[in-house]
Amino acid sequence: MYSNGYIFRYAAIMVIIAAALLSTAAMLLKPFQERNMAIEKMGGILASAKIEGVEKEETIIKFNEYVTESIVVDQDGNVVELLTDGNKENGAAFKLNMKKQLYQKSKGMDFELPIYKVNKDGEVIYIFPLLGTGLWGPLWGNIALGDDLNTIVGVTFDHKGETPGLGSEITTDDFTNQFMGKKIFDDNNQFTSIIVKKGGVKTLPQDQQIHGVDAISGGTITSNGVNDMLKDVLECYLPYIEKQK
Repeated sequence: MYSNGYIFRYAAIMVIIAAALLSTAAMLLKPFQERNMAIEKMGGILASAKIEGVEKEETIIKFNEYVTESIVVDQDGNVVELLTDGNKENGAAFKLNMKKQLYQKSKGMDFELPIYKVNKDGEVIYIFPLLGTGLWGPLWGNIALGDDLNTIVGVTFDHKGETPGLGSEITTDDFTNQFMGKKIFDDNNQFTSIIVKKGGVKTLPQDQQIHGVDAISGGTITSNGVNDMLKDVLECYLPYIEKQK
């Protein structure tokens, strides 16, 4: 019969060994996890420009092939880093923490944001990463504009925990394809963003429908989150866009 002291010591040793093994496994797996996250991020950027059919093992190569410029801009739209050669995933733009930068913006502090310039079969596309908040957690994605910096070429959205069959529908083609050809400026060159409209874009005035898409039925809060994310983040990019125009 083992004493209570023996059982306690045995249990303590086993807990320490298990913790050490888990810690070691986490350390060993971390580089692979970070690489997979980077590949997923690159894939989202390419997908927003409608560069499709890229196999996972080709993502890094295709990212560096299509992205001609990796750019960091400040709150005034000035370029603070421009990377045109080498591995763009090693540049400051790709490594920029948007959550931190948008928090600094909310506090009235200086901030920086990433932009990716893509050449797709001779077509120039500007890709602007996005970050916002949904019903149950963060939303993120990318919006790709044509060389007029007005017409949407494509978008991608993702989420951490939106409701399956409702808010999670922001990732589907049925939702994202609506954005194709929509415009973020009106005929007077005033910023409109994109309105994610509950009840459908047809309920908007005729002249505003080019700036709207249908909200997700039953996913009102997530739709509002996408609407706010687009408006709030694109406004941050306006100084850069105006300088390019």
